[in-house]
Amino acid sequence: MAKPGKKYRAAAAKVDQSKAYQPKEALTLAKETSITKFDASVEVHMRMGLDPKQADQQVRAAVVMPAGLGKHVRVMVFAEGDAARAAKEAGADYVADDEIIKKIQDGWTDFDVSIAVPEMMGKVGRLGRILGTRGLMPNPKAGTVAPANDLPRLIKEAKAGRVEFRLDKTANIHVVIGKASFTPDALYENFSSLMEAIKKARPTGAKGIYIRRITVATTMGPGVKVDVNAAQSLGAAA
Repeated sequence: MAKPGKKYRAAAAKVDQSKAYQPKEALTLAKETSITKFDASVEVHMRMGLDPKQADQQVRAAVVMPAGLGKHVRVMVFAEGDAARAAKEAGADYVADDEIIKKIQDGWTDFDVSIAVPEMMGKVGRLGRILGTRGLMPNPKAGTVAPANDLPRLIKEAKAGRVEFRLDKTANIHVVIGKASFTPDALYENFSSLMEAIKKARPTGAKGIYIRRITVATTMGPGVKVDVNAAQSLGAAA
């Protein structure tokens, strides 16, 4: 394994690995220890006290980041007819016609979010091998399969910073909440909204400790542990 670089070691030295920081302090420290030349993403990693193999212990939901994500979100909508026209008027970057569907079948996925009306799921289902592996498959549980009259709202939310999250096979949840260039207040606002959404998404089969560990970090930066109890006390209004 390659030895960490000088910049990473210097950044990591600023983090007390034996300490669980208060949420805002952790986010500020993650910002200060960003080491990339580009505007790094700020990521939240949660170790959950859930069994991913159990159907009643799954977590899958979405949250709108009130401070945005600091990037242009490219939205793909699978719709036809009046619904397709409504999607274009609402600001969708792409509306999937047969030509675009063929491009996706060939491996093209230059978009960040995909939304579908129920009538299109037959065609979308054939793209599962491509979209599923990239986390782009529309899903009713995540709110990305909805009737045509909901398209303007969903497209607006996606553009504003709507983020899906789900429990992975290793019982972890990973969510991007913004950029290192964001102010600590903006990151804190997004983090608070995420925690509120995580709490609301607690599955019926969850027993005992729900969240075991929370770490925040920037892309390629050192991890900063967050006090789990303090994080769980936050809400969207914090």
